Amino acid sequence: MARRRAFQCARSYLTASRTEPSLLPKPNWQHRRPYSIQSQEEEIARLPNINPDALSVTKTTTPKALVPPEELVFGRTFTDHMLSIEWTASQGWLPPRITPYQNLSLDPATCVFHYAFEAFEGMKAYKTSKDELRLFRPDRNMRRLNRSAKRIALPEFDGDAFIDLVSRFVKMEERFIPATRGYSLYLRPTLIGTQRTLGVGPPGSALLYLIASPVGPYYPTGFRAVSLAATSTAVRAWPGGVGDRKLGANYAPCIVPQLEAAKMGYHQNLWLFGEEEFVTEVGTMNFFVCLREKGTGRNVMWTAPLDGTILEGVVRESVLELAMERLGAEGWGIEERSFTMGELAEAADEGRLIEAFGTGTAAVVSPVRKIHWRGRDVDCGLKPDEEAGEVAARMKSWFEEIQYGDVEHRWSWKV
Repeated sequence: MARRRAFQCARSYLTASRTEPSLLPKPNWQHRRPYSIQSQEEEIARLPNINPDALSVTKTTTPKALVPPEELVFGRTFTDHMLSIEWTASQGWLPPRITPYQNLSLDPATCVFHYAFEAFEGMKAYKTSKDELRLFRPDRNMRRLNRSAKRIALPEFDGDAFIDLVSRFVKMEERFIPATRGYSLYLRPTLIGTQRTLGVGPPGSALLYLIASPVGPYYPTGFRAVSLAATSTAVRAWPGGVGDRKLGANYAPCIVPQLEAAKMGYHQNLWLFGEEEFVTEVGTMNFFVCLREKGTGRNVMWTAPLDGTILEGVVRESVLELAMERLGAEGWGIEERSFTMGELAEAADEGRLIEAFGTGTAAVVSPVRKIHWRGRDVDCGLKPDEEAGEVAARMKSWFEEIQYGDVEHRWSWKV
């Protein structure tokens, strides 16, 4: 089998901040652990965990002016404050702090810069019509962040304790949450290794911090169908790698293939894997297709299985659960299975491909109109005057009902 160049996928965010006196404690380099690949998990597990009761709060003296919702650009506007919690291998998790949004002070030799000790999450806080604040399945984000941290030797933490702190933070920043449907407060928990060293090994210190950005629709076109270019000359992830973890190192290598798709006139790229051209993910989202099964004519929904190369998306999991509960009752088959781009093209040519869409925290649901593959455009079932298929539109509606508190649901956490 011919060897293909492998890329891992990503979107990276640069956070420009305004200047305020630094209120974050300087990293304590004396609490560093000797570099060794020996497991110290039991010793680390005995250290203090995150304690929400120890939270200290320093409010900004220069509140920012609010940006009108219609002028918001994803990830460009930030709230007044940030939450930060330091960790050391000798003291465990130190008291959490909410401070004015500010720059981080890190030594040029800090290990995150050299060896990519970084994991992050994407979450959202919503404001309901009753002015209640809600989080969507934050327990799933905490579970995934801990899995990501463990994979790259960063410290794990008590997810429930951090959700408590996130809730307090969201209440402080409530004025930044647009009340308009389709808008929310994007939350970015980030965990980085902060030890000052060029040695390669488990970091002896780390920083878990949270910043927030008021956002509207992820794509400038709003809830409209996007076009994709199938990418097989680069791969996002591979068996035995870290494509199933939310690491910053997975994102930067995806930018060039995405730019190449844009040069061809497409919004995003669809990641194919192997000579068989298995369909994996779309850009930075999980990918779903709806089609009529060959031979039986039954309606089925497919998405790639969690085989170690697919990110365990919170929205992905939720789409599958809603589909099994609601579409399953209508006779649909819901399957996590491997499938190829050739199978999709065949279904399209035979008129069996009903629709396709991507899912993720940022865009939630993103309908797909066509996929460029092997010199042709594969039509994904939408009529020229349609921007979303029936399933994508229903999913969007179901999600918004839950996220904005129109219906009471176990996934919607009151702040």
